[in-house]
Amino acid sequence: MRRGIRGVTATALVAGLALAATACGGGDSSDGAGSGGELSGTVTFWDTSNDAEKATYRKLAEGFQKEHPKVHVKYVNVPFGDANAKFKNAAGGNSGAPDVMRTEVAWVADFANLGYLAPLDGTPALDKTDDYLPQAVGSTRFKGKTYAAPQVIDTLALFYNKKLLKDAGVEVPRNFAELATAAKKIKAKTGATALYLRGDDPYWFLPYLYGEGGNMVDARDKVVEIDDGAGVKAFKTIKSLVDSKAAVTDATDGQENQLRALKDGTVAMAVDGPWDIEGARAGKSFKEKKNLGVAPVPGGSTAQGSPQGGWNLSVYAGSKNLQASYAFVKYMSSAKVQQQTNEKLSLLPTRKSVYEVPAVKNNEMVKFFKPAVDGAVQRPWIAEGNSLFEPIKVQMNKVLTGSATPEQAAKATGDAYRKLLKDYK
Repeated sequence: MRRGIRGVTATALVAGLALAATACGGGDSSDGAGSGGELSGTVTFWDTSNDAEKATYRKLAEGFQKEHPKVHVKYVNVPFGDANAKFKNAAGGNSGAPDVMRTEVAWVADFANLGYLAPLDGTPALDKTDDYLPQAVGSTRFKGKTYAAPQVIDTLALFYNKKLLKDAGVEVPRNFAELATAAKKIKAKTGATALYLRGDDPYWFLPYLYGEGGNMVDARDKVVEIDDGAGVKAFKTIKSLVDSKAAVTDATDGQENQLRALKDGTVAMAVDGPWDIEGARAGKSFKEKKNLGVAPVPGGSTAQGSPQGGWNLSVYAGSKNLQASYAFVKYMSSAKVQQQTNEKLSLLPTRKSVYEVPAVKNNEMVKFFKPAVDGAVQRPWIAEGNSLFEPIKVQMNKVLTGSATPEQAAKATGDAYRKLLKDYK
């Protein structure tokens, strides 16, 4: 998810057929190889990392030039909230698309289905594939082909202010019911609201859904599941937390508002991911870094779970510099670069070997998030996967503002899914 704004936006409507191999890319060399097979030309890289991460990613990307001095990396930071539509507009119009893009895991199947991504099977981009975490590979494949290299894997967890919870005399909640009970003590003794609830972003709805034993769809059997009893209970939970004032929420700008509230200590807890660790620690509440605690996402009435997220590296099918682009993906997804990313940003690697490096193994956030990632719930890696979030977003807003009941919201979401997924029951 990504993180300048980790929210999942609606897929823009893009007309156009799959690209021909001659479509215009961002490079300036026909194949990226000069005499003797030396790589050359330009590789345009769209990076979707957030403000706390982008300086590191720029430096890492530019490091590729040291290994390939005849290649120029044109680094472009694209805000996450704009990236999906911007790429589709550029790729669909055969103009301005990057050679390589840092692609959210839910986008890969969608882009591949449109013909916008180059298959990576048999290319230098896929290096030491046995070293990848098995759960990181799922989102890179579509209809039997591989369209991305896994770079970062993540999931959600509960960030909490240790001092506020201690001052309130409460334990870290194991489920949302315990959180609601603890909220009264937290407010009375510290003045802080217990939780910031991301009501603006449907990705953050999933722990509530998984906590009731539910899911969006069953992609194997092609069944819509979100409008069952679990979906109704999930909508009821978010409504109850906000109505009881155990949680505060906003309809927009949740990423910035949540992080600010956590940093300033106006909330004691927030459900967030490893991409915000450094951002949270920049706040006055965490001048003492150890004051930031991380625990599993609270469970619901029957289960506990958080969604698998992360970032992949994809190559544009119309790139005029494919060879250099493949090499760039190989470099940026290498164990060396993943280790550097973890050490500087605490982001989780997708390569098994990196977790054996002492500096990574001893990283306090890796110690928590790696087991959390191992137990994260796989999302449906289908072409429509990213589009499943918009109906949830619409209905979350209606429930939180009181314009729809949880029952109505669950039904409306299910109806929207069946229109989107024509062959689903």
